[in-house]
Amino acid sequence: MQSHADRGLRLHRREFGALAAAGACAAALGEPARARPADAEPLRVRASDFRRAAPVALGSVRRGALPEAVERAVRAAALAATDMGWLSRGDTVLIKPACNSGNRYPATTDPIALRAMIGLLRERGAGRVIVADMAGVQSVRFSKDGLTGSTRALMERSGIARATRDAGGGIHAFEEAGWDGFVADRPAAPGAWRDEIALPAILGEVDHVVLMPRCARHVLAGSTLGLKAAVGWWRHDSRLEYHRDAATFSEKTADANTVPAIAEKLRLTLTSATKVLSAFGPDTGTISEPDDGLVIASTDLVAHDMVSLAWLLENRSQLAPGVRDGVTTDPNTSGLAVNLMNRVVTNWLGGFGEALRADSLERYDLERITDDRVLRRAFRSFGGIPTLEFVDADGALPEALGTMLRERTRVAA
Repeated sequence: MQSHADRGLRLHRREFGALAAAGACAAALGEPARARPADAEPLRVRASDFRRAAPVALGSVRRGALPEAVERAVRAAALAATDMGWLSRGDTVLIKPACNSGNRYPATTDPIALRAMIGLLRERGAGRVIVADMAGVQSVRFSKDGLTGSTRALMERSGIARATRDAGGGIHAFEEAGWDGFVADRPAAPGAWRDEIALPAILGEVDHVVLMPRCARHVLAGSTLGLKAAVGWWRHDSRLEYHRDAATFSEKTADANTVPAIAEKLRLTLTSATKVLSAFGPDTGTISEPDDGLVIASTDLVAHDMVSLAWLLENRSQLAPGVRDGVTTDPNTSGLAVNLMNRVVTNWLGGFGEALRADSLERYDLERITDDRVLRRAFRSFGGIPTLEFVDADGALPEALGTMLRERTRVAA
């Protein structure tokens, strides 16, 4: 079952025309020669490339089920993925949702799942649970000199804020701390990032991080899952480097998750994927609502994303070809559209000059999980390919669904 939403990334006509001309000029003039990223090459796998087993817990929810069924699946998946032995009474937990816009789930994190997770953490002894993020640059513009837009207001629109309050949590918008409310840290995986990444100082005040992304297509990145959710942590100067120096866009996405301030505190990644934004994205697009939806949970971020991407690809495969392949319905299928939109985002972040000199952003076909350059880089940066162990968290996972996920996540040596 699919539904369609209005398309996002709206531009003023003058801005669109100027950037289109800039993109055409850049394409005509050519760009400086750059080495092709290693992760753009085909994946060649050896037995030694695999690392230890990584359990991924799966909850199943029938389409149209009551919110209580989603909450039960979230709790079951979370507890099947971790015994929460890392949580001591009184600890502070930061939950990072996906609040790129003010649109409702699955364009943003499922409020029902968020409410269930906050409740579970509080039951297990958490003293404070803070739900925190910073929205996309199309909604929030942040610089040393000023701020327009509000992530907090977007959380109200999406239902995230109400779910948080109802469960006894607190809301935090990273931009509200100001430009100096960020600290620099460097990824443990070297090579993709030129500068340090500016991260919210509040990370130093919390004991644990739980990541709650969504399962969605993305007009620039191809998908937005757990690894891509890292962008929400970054101050806008780091986002500028990410979009302008786009030759290593996918590699930066993966490597940013190895920053110690995040990696050392990340305890669980959990996605409610009872609905999937299966075309366009990240803010709007075609919504798939399968007969049996999933909740995906793992303490291993890369393992989580392997399964979440497999689920996105499965839902995309059910779309009509015109929706899945059309430039207006799914712009990531067009290299020209991807580069124009990346220049638009770069302009928002750094101005017209930065947009003009932005690298070309190389799109890629995404038919198998091993096509994804973000995952391929993550295999390298996180020490190997996880050996997945599926856990049926609530005993409700349909056999055919489990078989499909095992097939789609198989990486052969």
